[in-house]
Amino acid sequence: MSNKDLLTFLTELSANNSKEWMDENRTWYVHERASFLEVVAEILVALSKVEPRFAELRPKDCMFRQNRDIRFSANKAPYKTNMAAYFSIGGKKAEGPGYYLHIQPGASMVGGGVWMPPAPILKKIRQEIDYSGQELAQILLAGEIKDTFGEMQGEKLKTSPKGFEKDHPYIEYLRHKSFVLSQPIADTDIRSGAFVAIALEAYEKMKPFHSFLSRAINTTDEEDLLL
Repeated sequence: MSNKDLLTFLTELSANNSKEWMDENRTWYVHERASFLEVVAEILVALSKVEPRFAELRPKDCMFRQNRDIRFSANKAPYKTNMAAYFSIGGKKAEGPGYYLHIQPGASMVGGGVWMPPAPILKKIRQEIDYSGQELAQILLAGEIKDTFGEMQGEKLKTSPKGFEKDHPYIEYLRHKSFVLSQPIADTDIRSGAFVAIALEAYEKMKPFHSFLSRAINTTDEEDLLL
């Protein structure tokens, strides 16, 4: 499918971010939302061929709301100026690693990993890095991941986390509060529809990274089935 109208819609929304404009363009929004849900459904079908549990998710379980939570924000713009989805076993609110798709004019991207996990999950990931940091380093420095995504991204502590020495061999990984890989997508690829294949290829490359994070988070000895 072509998403030319989606980028146009998001551009117009960014320039006219108000309830009045949205009310006037509700039909346009509903159409673009439905088109994006079709993309989400297509990605879920592809992911479920490798991990059957993705078939249990509905597209709306993965897509984020357009409305912003402005209760505690100085920015009172009511709507997000992107459309996004998160693919993880359990849906977009799951604590395990997942895959991300973000559509925004000039700033579209695919990504994956764990973003700002709660303290118990963060502790588990750091423990796994402490035990198996060399494995994570090998994953992140492998050509397929390094060449595609560059460095692991995410907010980091300025100092070493509690319980870890500042000269720990993997302190740069331990300082992370999020553990994310991402790749930009050009507007031309959004408009042509090529971004779906780009996203799926990126998710495939992330498998070792996701397996590491999944193993860290899982508290049972069950075989890791997450991509």
